[in-house]
Amino acid sequence: MVEVDVVNLLHDGRIGLAPMEGVIDAATRDLLTRTAGIDWTVTEFVRVVDARLPPRVFLRHCPELAGGDPRTPSGAPVHLQLLGSDPVALAANARQALALGATSLDLNFGCPAKLVNRHDGGASMLRTPWRLRTAVSAVHDAVGDVIPVTAKIRLGFADRRLALDCARATEDGGASQLVVHARTRNEGYRPPAHWEWIGRIRRRLSIPVIANGDIWTLEDYWKARTLSGCRDVMLGRGALADSGLAPRIRHWQGTGEHLPPTPWADKASLLLDYAAMQRSILSSKTVVARLKQWMNHMRGRDPEAARCFQALRRITELDDFLAGLRASMTSEAPALPA
Repeated sequence: MVEVDVVNLLHDGRIGLAPMEGVIDAATRDLLTRTAGIDWTVTEFVRVVDARLPPRVFLRHCPELAGGDPRTPSGAPVHLQLLGSDPVALAANARQALALGATSLDLNFGCPAKLVNRHDGGASMLRTPWRLRTAVSAVHDAVGDVIPVTAKIRLGFADRRLALDCARATEDGGASQLVVHARTRNEGYRPPAHWEWIGRIRRRLSIPVIANGDIWTLEDYWKARTLSGCRDVMLGRGALADSGLAPRIRHWQGTGEHLPPTPWADKASLLLDYAAMQRSILSSKTVVARLKQWMNHMRGRDPEAARCFQALRRITELDDFLAGLRASMTSEAPALPA
């Protein structure tokens, strides 16, 4: 029988914005935190191998560091994430990040990417819990109590047998909170998410545990919190698919009311804003590729997004793509630009 902790779901639980490599960059963090809902964000990972990285690498991943207090323009804190396995190199880069103004460091032990795992990073560490403890301890010792050190894991690499050991290892190493993605590395992003397993972990740790994985809707949020017993959650793909999800959850927490679905015109407008922010920084083809990547997350749960994606998916020129996107905001099916 599944063990369930029922929580007061109208209590003000926090919502974090998950890091997604190559997807959630500084511009995306800015856009998704403009409307109240997201309480904190985490950067794409800074890959640590065997040396201290120069400041420009940290600033590329976290340009918000340049302001001295890393936050999005709307004020949401930005936590810097490191990914690596060498405790000495992690410690050196933790000290570098602290010197640059980082206010929190998150350690990535959950990335399922094959390339990252082949090079002893991300979820590959979940096969040897003692190494998680060593890595977290090295970073914690490097920054002392000046800034918090947090961690993110999955439920295991190939299976869940070491899930509790991995979670305890992060706490024993000095992590002040733990995000748990409710699947193993081998399960990737295939449903279902095992939120009840996060509850097993939460009951055995004294630090806050945050539920992550497959929270696409308000109903998913309710289930994730109920099955995990966690007060806080972290959104990733769900926030990309629906920029109104976090504000919808926040409104429901405070009022008990269900807001209507986010209109496609609002989502398309967000994509246009993203393109306007990025076209002077990235190449046109890169901007188009990122817009398609973002729309790919939207289309699975929004028929209008799916129609627009189908109409525009072969377009590579940015201006043509944006013209089609604008047309989709006022018509049921966007026409292909001439």
